[in-house]
Order: sequence, then C-alpha cells, then structure tokens
Amino acid sequence: MTEEPAIRVMIVDDHAMLRKGLRLFLKGFTDLELAGEAGCGQEAIDLCRQLRPDVVLMDMLMPDMDGASATRLIREQRPKTQVIALTSFHDPELVERAIQAGAIGYLLKNISASDLAHAIREAHAGRSTLAPEAAQVLVQATRQRADRPDYGLTEREAEVLALLAEGLSNADIAARLVVSLATVKYHVRNILAKMGVSSRTEAVALTLQHNLKR
Repeated sequence: MTEEPAIRVMIVDDHAMLRKGLRLFLKGFTDLELAGEAGCGQEAIDLCRQLRPDVVLMDMLMPDMDGASATRLIREQRPKTQVIALTSFHDPELVERAIQAGAIGYLLKNISASDLAHAIREAHAGRSTLAPEAAQVLVQATRQRADRPDYGLTEREAEVLALLAEGLSNADIAARLVVSLATVKYHVRNILAKMGVSSRTEAVALTLQHNLKR
C-alpha cells in the first residue's frame, strides 16, 4: 500500500515566537510537514510561487499587507493552495474579508493541536473548518444581507465599492481591475450618487454597516 505524501504547510505570521510554536506543532504529526514560513504577506506570496504549499496558515493582521489581501493574491495565483485564516480575533469584518478573499477556514489561535491538524487535513481535501465564533459571524451577516438596501449598483460598481472598502486608492483599483484611472473615478462618482453620500469614506462606512461588500 502506497503511503500518502505529507501535507505541505506554510506558516505566515509576523511574530517569530508563534511561527516557532507552529513549527513544533507540525513535527508532532507524521502526515504534516513544514513547506516554509513567511513573516509578512508579500513574502508569503513570493514563497508560495516557489514552494507551492498545499495549505497556508495565514495570520490576518500583519504590518505591510494584511492576511486577507495576501490570501486573495495567493488564491488567484495558486488556486490549488488552500488558505486557513489563523488569528487571535473574530472581528466580523476580519471574518468576512478572509472568506471573501478565498480562505477555506477561519480559526482562532487558541485552537488545540489536534483540532488544527484536523482542519489542515480538511482544507487539503477541500473542506471548510470554521471556529464557532466565525460561523456565527457569517450566519449573522447572511441574515443582515437579506434586509440590506438595494442601491442599484452594477456588477462593476459593486466590485469597485468592495475594493474601496479594502482601503485601495483609485490608482490601486485601476491597477487591480486593469482599467484607466478615469474609469475608476467615473465608477466612484456613480457609486456616491446612487448611495446618496458625498465621500468615499461615507460610502465605505455604509458598506460595512449594511454588509454590502461582495
């Protein structure tokens, strides 16, 4: 009987002590192995191209690039690599951003070793694992969306609004969507008019309040 290859796991966290603890954790399971580690989001993206891990354990709050942005880019470049958000926080905004970015799981750092190992195996098999707190956030968000206002945004306008809510500038949005800066400004003007607000800050606040992000 052929033995299955170990699941290759990458650790992404800006705290060296936490990375060390996760390295030791992986050594306790014969079916898991360390593929590499990164201390920031951009490093994680670069290493994923080289190392091609099966599963990434991704911190959500890092200084240069947050975990959700890194997750989105990794999933775009490496669809076969699954990402588990592993964080100390279950803030509703963090949970939704992680899932929208393509994370297959959202777990808190106080999870037991056996439960984390199980979540990694599930992610590798394409199955989601959510901390109870994260699951509750998504349930509540789904209920709120059922009653959310309809501003009549087009699909492209909704996409621009989601990027505004991520904190991207007009120039960053233009680069992300591969359109001109003038096109982005046109969409932003339409969004503000349809939402009845006078600034992009108000539009983002209203987005978060009513869970309008895609």
